Amino acid sequence: MPKLEFGDLQIQCNHFLTHHGPLSARQSLTEILAATGEVERMDVYCAGTMIADFEKEVADLLGKEAAVFMPSGTMAQQIALRIHADQRRGSTVAFHPRCHLENHEDKAYQHLHHLNSVLVGSYHNLLTLADLEKVSDPITALLLELPQRNLGSQLPLWDDLNAQAAWARARGAAVHMDGARLWEAQPFYQRPYAEICSLFDSVYVSFYKTLGGISGAMLLGDAAFIRQARVWMHRHGGQIIHQFPALLSARLGLRTRLPRIPDYVQRNLEIAHLLTQFDRISIIPRPPHTNMMHLALRGDRQKLEDAAYQIAIDKGIFSFYALGDTTLPDWHLWEFVTGDATAGRSLKEIETFFAELLERAA
Repeated sequence: MPKLEFGDLQIQCNHFLTHHGPLSARQSLTEILAATGEVERMDVYCAGTMIADFEKEVADLLGKEAAVFMPSGTMAQQIALRIHADQRRGSTVAFHPRCHLENHEDKAYQHLHHLNSVLVGSYHNLLTLADLEKVSDPITALLLELPQRNLGSQLPLWDDLNAQAAWARARGAAVHMDGARLWEAQPFYQRPYAEICSLFDSVYVSFYKTLGGISGAMLLGDAAFIRQARVWMHRHGGQIIHQFPALLSARLGLRTRLPRIPDYVQRNLEIAHLLTQFDRISIIPRPPHTNMMHLALRGDRQKLEDAAYQIAIDKGIFSFYALGDTTLPDWHLWEFVTGDATAGRSLKEIETFFAELLERAA
């Protein structure tokens, strides 16, 4: 029997080890419909009470003057950096070499906006003030990703974050947050979202990761910044006629899953502690900073992937389909994210799964 594709394999499973577990299109729309008021009117070209009220709700939560809902985070990132560059009559932005902007956006900042980059810091470690102090080029903006996904969702300490933001401002540069996973960072800092965001001139957040929305992002800043962002969004083709399905799912996720994030983080810490018994599993970072961690699994990659696939077929438990690369031979990466599905499994069930996975792959 040929191997099932990723989505088809998920359909065959009734238990999921990470994230929230997939919903069918009908299930997703049913949830959104149940949370939508009968008289709420659709947005039209990014205007209307529904979208304006949600933008204000998020702006108030994050302590910013204004916000604009956008189709994607990639769009929001490019627009934010372009505005900061234009305001400061420059073209150079600084960021870590492992950040999303550099690794997952096809260098859009270069090709669309002719911005130049200064990559700062070690490839394997978080950015530090000492790294920044080595930068001699004038910059228009410093981008900081909170948390840093490609480093296992690590976060800098609060004092370090303050020092990095102060370094940029002392040089006349803006400070922009790639906050795609900002929602998961609050338990680490134990500070209100608004206090965290106060260090930044602009903030981007995503609604389809831990919050579980269909899609959508939001860019936040002062009123003048957001007025310019709306113009650039139109130029990017982002002022589409209706965004209400994505918007309503984002609103639902914010109101239902945001309060659960501290529980996700706590369960992730418990799972990380549980996994320390396995010498073929390395946890990055240890302990985790958020509800995400990177698990490096030692062994034959194909055997590990085949073992996970066969457990899915035999027992209906979906874990991963393919592993990523690490810099070490025989170690392979699994981005483990704790969500509703994870919280629904007992620690004993999770321990049993990992023991069986490693035994089958031996």
